[in-house]
Amino acid sequence: MNQEVVMEIKEQVLAAMKKAGVPLNAGKIVELTNINRKEVDKAMNTLKFEDAIVSPQRCYWQPK
Repeated sequence: MNQEVVMEIKEQVLAAMKKAGVPLNAGKIVELTNINRKEVDKAMNTLKFEDAIVSPQRCYWQPK
């Protein structure tokens, strides 16, 4: 998968989190975006590494 697609998925995941306005788990992000679970997990790992999302409770994430 090329870098542009990875960036687009990451942006879609972050946008879904912002739109929801509440902490989400990966399963809910998959429901909201219709993106493959593996891709959502990869995007979330990248967002965690970039310190763009935080976890207010176990397994739930929200934008920083």
